[in-house]
Amino acid sequence: MTPAFWQGRRVFITGHTGFKGSWLTFWLQRLGAVVNGYALAPDTNPSLFDALGLSGMSGKFADIRDAREITSAMQNFAPEIVLHLAAQALVLASYEDPVGTFATNVIGTATVLDAVRHTPSVNAVVIVTSDKCYENLERWQGYSETDGLGGADPYSASKGAAELITSSFRRSFFAPYCQNGHHARIATVRAGNVIGGGDWSSNRLIPDIIRSCLTEAGVVTLRSPGATRPWQHVLEPLSAYLGLAERLCTDAAGIDGPFNIGPAEENTRTVLEVTQALIASLGEGRIANDERIHPHEAHSLRLDCTKAVSVLGWQPRLDFATTIAMTADWYRRFHNGEDARTITAQQLDLFESLAPHQDLS
Repeated sequence: MTPAFWQGRRVFITGHTGFKGSWLTFWLQRLGAVVNGYALAPDTNPSLFDALGLSGMSGKFADIRDAREITSAMQNFAPEIVLHLAAQALVLASYEDPVGTFATNVIGTATVLDAVRHTPSVNAVVIVTSDKCYENLERWQGYSETDGLGGADPYSASKGAAELITSSFRRSFFAPYCQNGHHARIATVRAGNVIGGGDWSSNRLIPDIIRSCLTEAGVVTLRSPGATRPWQHVLEPLSAYLGLAERLCTDAAGIDGPFNIGPAEENTRTVLEVTQALIASLGEGRIANDERIHPHEAHSLRLDCTKAVSVLGWQPRLDFATTIAMTADWYRRFHNGEDARTITAQQLDLFESLAPHQDLS
């Protein structure tokens, strides 16, 4: 990612009010980009979007499934780059509302891509899906971009479907795959589990730990302590989204396709290990197992990020200890009354100063 590339660049972000979207919007504004957002209003209190003072930015609170509204918003702003993050992003919530999950994650992706093909200014599109888009066989080795898509739960299946929708649009309506198609180049990103300060979602591990340790009785209840995931700080995939968008604008050959973005192998840890590390870093809290029966979630999930490393030159920068320390530090300082913009800016400065973390075995 080249910071100078983003100066004055017009960027349209869907999902800018969410956890990842707020971090990304804040980062882009610091880089000097002209950012316009499209999303539902924040659905948590507190929210990172409000804490970072982003409510005054240019944008619109609207439903991603509203084709007329998003096409109008995109055309009026005339962006060069579209970053699509808007989604129903929770596995358990997808069991409670499967139809809504599919509508948002599948139809919403189609709506965004259809808006792009009617917006001549767009040169690059990054569609954010999930590492859960793969048909999970509970195997030990990491999934690569050529493995089959699927998903047992509605959320995972919806992300697999979003990948298929993107591939279909790319080949049906966009050059060079479609003669006389729209010139925008499109890539998808399948990121591993993301953590970091400012996430207050329900039924998500880090917010649950923070609520228990800093604001409640101190007991963290775990649903699946043995489940293994590729944990990464939120800035890791965001740096990949920005680098990928830049490459799509400047050197798209071989870039428009799917990419896994995950941490070094040593960051692939169990839920129990992550919880223990975060509690130790916070200095308070204890663990209890949740004995209730819950809907199915994958037990083991790993990513093979060889393609991102070899094609994009991307590598993660943060090891497991730093990822946990930065996350705990953000929440602790915010809980103690420090300004979210100051904390976030300092962590961005730290991240940008670090060399890539080399252990990708």
